[in-house]
Amino acid sequence: MLAAQRGAAANTLAAYRRDLMGAAEAIGPLAAATREDIARLAGVFADLAPSSLARKSSALRQFYGFLVDEGVRDDDPSAALPRPRARRPLPRLLDHDQVGALFRQAEADAAEGTPEGVRMLALLELLYGSGLRATELMSLPLAAVPRDAPFLTITGKGGVQRMVPVSGRAVKALADWLVMRGKGGRFVFPSPRGGYLSRVRLFQLLRDLALRAGLDPEKVSPHVLRHAFATHLLEGGADLRVLQTLLGHADIATTQIYTHVDSARLVALVNERHPLARS
Repeated sequence: MLAAQRGAAANTLAAYRRDLMGAAEAIGPLAAATREDIARLAGVFADLAPSSLARKSSALRQFYGFLVDEGVRDDDPSAALPRPRARRPLPRLLDHDQVGALFRQAEADAAEGTPEGVRMLALLELLYGSGLRATELMSLPLAAVPRDAPFLTITGKGGVQRMVPVSGRAVKALADWLVMRGKGGRFVFPSPRGGYLSRVRLFQLLRDLALRAGLDPEKVSPHVLRHAFATHLLEGGADLRVLQTLLGHADIATTQIYTHVDSARLVALVNERHPLARS
């Protein structure tokens, strides 16, 4: 149902599978579980972070809702699940100087003319310049790169497509990579063993770049660069609805997290620059 009706991504399906299998290992077959069985999960999940507990509880609630809809069960025991109030944390951020350091290192590597350096610059330009998710970027097919327009056709979560603008810098970096990439394969960033590079490999490449750029690699990831794209656009005056479209968020409430980030930046600015802060 998740795959066919909701168009859930492979990563989402894998997460649901892990959560449901973990619960089944703790209390037995889920389809036959009673409210008392479900209530026992509170002890099993006791040491989890609120966000992890919320995710696991959500997976089970949807599972039992599915069983009821399909007529497999007449009752829904998920009311016995714990319901933590998880606050959405503010995303980790990179400031303009840190992003600049990443680009200086990537440009220096690309200037050496190695395939790895040219590819890394193209990856960085698209992550920070267009705010793509890691999976959207790594699974980008060649057909999504038009020859005569500065846009990419992205297939995001739930199979929803959107047009994403690409900066002039990114267009050049991408063109350089496509020349060096050569022919063969259907993905912009192919894997040597077929298919496309994994998200894990992208994560490793970024951390290696951060280390060589003099940054803490623990603070750099594909999603952190997506956050930087959104935050820096908002700082520059971008409209929240436009940002929602660019990021591919189905709900504007997801995009609104960046208004809190901007507010936090303003508070920090007042505390640092206001005359009373120095008294």
